[in-house]
Amino acid sequence: MSHRTIFKFTSEPLVLSRRLIIWGLLIMVLLMVGCRQQDVLLEKEGDDTTPVPGDTIITGTIADASNLLPMLSTDSASTEVSSAIYNGLIRYNKDLEFEGDLAESWQVSDDGLEIVFHLRHDVRWHDGAPFTSADVLFTYQLLIDPETPTAYSERYKQVTEALAPDPYTFIVRYKKPLASALISWGMGIHPKHLLEGQEIATSPLARAPIGTGPYRFVEWLQGEKIVLERNEDYFEGAPYIKRIVFRIIPDLTTMFLELQSGGLDKMGLTPLQYARQTKAPGFVRRFNKYRYPAFSYTYLGYNLNKPMFQDRRVRQALSYAINKQELVDGVLLGLGQPANGPYKPGSWPNNAKIKPYPYDPAKAKTLLDEAGWSDHDGDGIRDKDGTPLAFTMITNQGNDQRIKSGEIIQRRFQEIGVDAKLRVIEWASLLKEFINPGNFDVTIMAWTVPIDPDAYNVWHSSKTGPNGLNFIGFKNDRVDELLEQGRSTFDQAERKKIYDEFQEILAEEQPYTFLFVPDSLPVVARRFHGIEEAPSGIMHNFIRWYVPEALQKYQR
Repeated sequence: MSHRTIFKFTSEPLVLSRRLIIWGLLIMVLLMVGCRQQDVLLEKEGDDTTPVPGDTIITGTIADASNLLPMLSTDSASTEVSSAIYNGLIRYNKDLEFEGDLAESWQVSDDGLEIVFHLRHDVRWHDGAPFTSADVLFTYQLLIDPETPTAYSERYKQVTEALAPDPYTFIVRYKKPLASALISWGMGIHPKHLLEGQEIATSPLARAPIGTGPYRFVEWLQGEKIVLERNEDYFEGAPYIKRIVFRIIPDLTTMFLELQSGGLDKMGLTPLQYARQTKAPGFVRRFNKYRYPAFSYTYLGYNLNKPMFQDRRVRQALSYAINKQELVDGVLLGLGQPANGPYKPGSWPNNAKIKPYPYDPAKAKTLLDEAGWSDHDGDGIRDKDGTPLAFTMITNQGNDQRIKSGEIIQRRFQEIGVDAKLRVIEWASLLKEFINPGNFDVTIMAWTVPIDPDAYNVWHSSKTGPNGLNFIGFKNDRVDELLEQGRSTFDQAERKKIYDEFQEILAEEQPYTFLFVPDSLPVVARRFHGIEEAPSGIMHNFIRWYVPEALQKYQR
């Protein structure tokens, strides 16, 4: 329940001011008392760390979800919520190895052309209906249906036959090997009994989902919060934490203030917050911080349908004009590393030998001169055939890393005679009105780095259509060939050769300027126990997080 205090304008400003001051002081005192009480409880906790059910975790997110059906979700805000509601057949464990989810076991044929999944018998949808292989077959059929507006169909179109011979067996066959076939069945399975015969794009389940996962959907107040509650009948055992509340707070500074005041239990810290604003003894008593390389990279993406970006010398010049280390040091405060391609540094697919783009403004100017962009009219901005080299970079509201990066890049571009404006847009509007329809010049965004290197959905030319993930319009015949070869090759050494060449082409073409790989910097209230750091991060065992009874904050 939310409580709102409504102040009416009166002719007594001094009285109102005194009242505001008194209320402000009272709130501060209450917050201090509440924080101190929590500190006392933490100090008295002792050895009483028996896992018990109860309590609520309130998580801060800068963006609202857009769609809670997994096959229609392409943004991280939606995926974070829907992953607690739905299950796939398999998943990665904490060590990034395959393990069963809705599937108990599976067999892959020696030639890699057939997978037989044996499904769990003890799974029910949140409305009580039994989960069966018919749901898996239905999900596959939705994914390949041309009427389904999904960005994920390509891997499923490689299936030549899908069968559900009995309620707990699902079989898929392929014409040729698909290296990412197994993990593709980590896609959330959708309920046939609720979606069959419906228009999925307009289904009420997009906003009120029903899954098989550890948490059930409760409510979604757009722009404010999404609430989930523990699934008491979850097949792996009910989670200890009773409720998850995702609070939408578009500004990270405001979010951090909410964390400090007790209004949040978990968020991703900015580098400034992590390095300089979380060292006070009171904060250390109440929160635990974590740090590990994120499975993501931030990039500057050029709309290749725009004439000024169709000459790769222009894109190369812009990359040379950017000081990536300056971004890592100034924006990330050293909590990250420069990026040179689409794979996580240190991972096996990453090509550490690709052509780098060190900060070299002289080289940038030379390339622009060669491409015909010079300052012909003496106004300080390069032009060609009467057109100035001017464009707008767009990014999303609430993400300080991207906004600050844009401001620094803007200054560096100005030094080489490029007029770049920066526009910050609310997340949902950014996707709907600019990115998806291709209505932009340049964007500063980020991708999650998949564990499997299959990059077909983002880089293949067939993915440049409406709502495709290749929204910059990159088309390269050799890259298409390599992506097709890479996804059908099982031998890791051979795959590495393929993806190394793919990265070499990206380095030469520069459809993106790859900026940096940030460190993931989550912070969690100290009353939550059972958190285990692993190669996959800290969320892999969330259903086993708990709060000792003496520390539980929310009883309802």
